[in-house]
Amino acid sequence: MKKNFYVTTPIYYPSGKLHIGHAYTTVAADVLKRYKQTDGYNAYFLTGMDEHGEKIEIKAKEANLTPQEFVDEMAIDIKSVWKMLDVEYDCFLRTTDEKHVKQVQYIFDRLLKQDDIYKGEYEGKYCTSCESYFTDTQLDDGNCPDCGGPVKIIKEESYFFRCGKYIDRLVEHMDANEDFILPKSRKNELVNSFIKPGIQDLAVSRTNFKWGVPVQSDPDHVVYVWIDALSNYITALGYQDNDDLFKEFWPADVHLMGKEIIRFHVIYWPMILMALDLPLPKQLFAHGWLLMDAQKMSKSKGNVIYPDYIVENYGVDTLRYFLMREIPFGVDGQFTPESFVSRVNDDIVNDLGNLVNRTISMVNKYFDGTVNYSPRVDELTLAHHTDYNTLLKEFHENMDKLQFSRALEVCWKYISLTNKFIDLTQPWVLAKDESTKGELEAVMFTLLRLINQIATLVYPFTPTYAKTIKAQIGQREEFSYDLATPNTFNVTDTPVPLLMRLEVKEEVEKIRAEMLSHLPPVVEQKEFVDFDQFKKTVMKVGEVLSVEKHKNADKLLVLQIDMGTEVKQIVSGLAEFYSPTSLVGKKLIIVDNLKPVTIRKEESNGMILTTNIGKKVQVISVDKDTENGCVVE
Repeated sequence: MKKNFYVTTPIYYPSGKLHIGHAYTTVAADVLKRYKQTDGYNAYFLTGMDEHGEKIEIKAKEANLTPQEFVDEMAIDIKSVWKMLDVEYDCFLRTTDEKHVKQVQYIFDRLLKQDDIYKGEYEGKYCTSCESYFTDTQLDDGNCPDCGGPVKIIKEESYFFRCGKYIDRLVEHMDANEDFILPKSRKNELVNSFIKPGIQDLAVSRTNFKWGVPVQSDPDHVVYVWIDALSNYITALGYQDNDDLFKEFWPADVHLMGKEIIRFHVIYWPMILMALDLPLPKQLFAHGWLLMDAQKMSKSKGNVIYPDYIVENYGVDTLRYFLMREIPFGVDGQFTPESFVSRVNDDIVNDLGNLVNRTISMVNKYFDGTVNYSPRVDELTLAHHTDYNTLLKEFHENMDKLQFSRALEVCWKYISLTNKFIDLTQPWVLAKDESTKGELEAVMFTLLRLINQIATLVYPFTPTYAKTIKAQIGQREEFSYDLATPNTFNVTDTPVPLLMRLEVKEEVEKIRAEMLSHLPPVVEQKEFVDFDQFKKTVMKVGEVLSVEKHKNADKLLVLQIDMGTEVKQIVSGLAEFYSPTSLVGKKLIIVDNLKPVTIRKEESNGMILTTNIGKKVQVISVDKDTENGCVVE
């Protein structure tokens, strides 16, 4: 019977477009799942969306949508990102799923009945962005210690979880299981900052918003995020019904997460599990941040890059490889255009791609594409090449410790040794003498066998490249670390490069330009115009008939607007703030006499007036009884 393995990411909060920092955890989880499957495990991978809370209510209102409509659209977007990144999750849980809601209500009621939860009143300093309360000692210069944003004093009735009942037991577990929290430095941070100063009971319900799971026995309260969201790890498996999935896969082998949310997973989640009399997850791994130019990613700094740009221009596997290779898993790491282009050229094009291409070319040149096994192959491997099993052991040791970058170092060590094998055996010299043709065939078969093994090693990280390599050497898309060597290799007629070499300066400039394109618009200095100039501007009321997303720009919408005597097409940068359907039927104020311009191949014949306060953009609408084409004076 196969062993089971359960890996999770946090469920992401759908408040905006995902950048590659968000992709980091999910790609790592996918790599781990594929590795375990290749190693013979029955692996299960959970991800999803945390869809409740005050922030979602606010975001939905800004977009003129209901909270459910807002999260439904975000779910489509987020799933499309994971598909684009070749992420093969087994379950995408949404906290609005009926099955999850019922189990959360069951968990809350159970904890309430056994007196692990009680009703009280809370007054504390609260960060809306992080949905967390903090004590004065935990604040950073009066601000949230996690996001750096402002906090506000909130006083409200709430249900509380009795943390004091379980904290000693939790500390004992942490001390007895040294791999429970990784990297180990995270444990020291949590103990010193949150446990030693004293754990307060945890507020687990809210009354100042309604977008959440209602408490069955007290509908004025909604279940707060730390029971609602954290419980997803067991509700996804059918905890309440004791489903087969739950029996098979709980406890989780690894909860993966960014370091900013480790506190909730290491302190509150285990205590909730203890109260439910359930085993704790085996490991909680909090990786570092993916930084841009030594700073946390931020649109306002012009240091954000989105995965769709990288994938569209360089392929999905280049991004997956870079994320796992460049940054030791567990610490902060850098994304820079220079390091990305360097990794592509040096590792993928020069080392791996060139090895595959020249081997296939030689097999076609010397043997018309087909080579067969002979006993001489084993002798060659022993004489000229490090044993695969030796490096495979080192690879497994690093993968099992979630040291993905070191595991890839082992892969590239094997690739380097295989390239050196070509230089040592010199096939082009053997090909000159008919008497060494048997030796030459053994060399070529050995090369293809090594490449076949390399494809298996890199598969968890770069599945598309691995499948492409397998196809080019005539092998099925099977990946197993103990897969038997075939007796014959039939290569393709012409090798297909994994990726073409990039022009360093040109591509670095392109990536920099893409990052800067996400800067918010610069606020211009006020310039005065005289009345005669102002009179030249014609503003009219127009009704939005239809809206489509721009085919060539994620941030743009293409609107058809009835101006009374004509229908105008206007291209506007509202896609981040409004869904297409939310604008249809609105009557807006339009600058009617602007000179037409072409924006990303779409003609625009006017401008929509909006307000812009901080990051919040809203269209200016008028009463629906106002006639289309009416002049604004």
